[in-house]
Amino acid sequence: MECVPDQFMEFHPIHGTNVRLDHSGTQATRVESFANGVCFSKHPLNPGEIFLIEIEDKELGWCGHLRMGLTARNPMSLEVVPEYSIPDLTDQGDSWVFAITRNHNKIVEDPGVQEAGDGGLAGGQRLGRGDFEDGAGGEGNGGEGGNSMNPKTFFTDSHLYIENVRIPRDKLVGRSRPGRFSHILDDLYKTNALPPTARRSRIGVLYVSKGRDLADMHIVINGEDMGASAKGIPTVQPLYAVVDVFAATKCVRIVQVEYGFSSLQTLCRKAIQKHIVHRMAIDWLELPEALKHYCKYE
Repeated sequence: MECVPDQFMEFHPIHGTNVRLDHSGTQATRVESFANGVCFSKHPLNPGEIFLIEIEDKELGWCGHLRMGLTARNPMSLEVVPEYSIPDLTDQGDSWVFAITRNHNKIVEDPGVQEAGDGGLAGGQRLGRGDFEDGAGGEGNGGEGGNSMNPKTFFTDSHLYIENVRIPRDKLVGRSRPGRFSHILDDLYKTNALPPTARRSRIGVLYVSKGRDLADMHIVINGEDMGASAKGIPTVQPLYAVVDVFAATKCVRIVQVEYGFSSLQTLCRKAIQKHIVHRMAIDWLELPEALKHYCKYE
């Protein structure tokens, strides 16, 4: 299933008191302290539509990282934006948010857990291990997320498939900034071997319809589906993405995903990248600086 027609993703103007949005509404920065960084998508998500962000900046000295998920609460209805997404927002009900941690939030399905359609999880069951911060939730499993995929199909498949949803993989994987070891870092992003909260990591949330008025929530980290972290989420009300710019995560930026026909800019980038050894070689080409920047980092 291809997703619905593209909509330009932005953050909602209602957000935590420590959040500053840029003029485009696509970059959220926590300006002080470590909390009050809760943000929402400006519009509800459609089934299969991913809300994708990139971690642009981090801040040393804090314990904990980005939290992400979904909420059925319209941000306009909130009297006060909660200080924390976990537990303040989740305790209000109708919200499913997880801490993004070193264990990559990978979900191992338990055959003994009932499916939503069997009536076992009608309220939206939390299944993920993302409740714990780094070091508290089994860091020894940190390699699971990176080793579970088939590298051969990961590098050749043009789309990520989640149930019946088909998402272009082009924008899902993080990219390093230029540097001596950028070519090595790019491969680490592609194989999801870096910590998920590293700078330039790309993390997305979406929901997949599962029968009548129910859905499963999936978190995607650098192009890898982490599995259904919450099952049986009611979809009677619209679902908004939640991004908590918390603690060590300082700044995030929304990455737009193209589901339909690619833009001319995207087609140019693909054609250029196809004929170079490494993206840093783009600097040698006689191209406008804006196009070079787009080809290297998007």
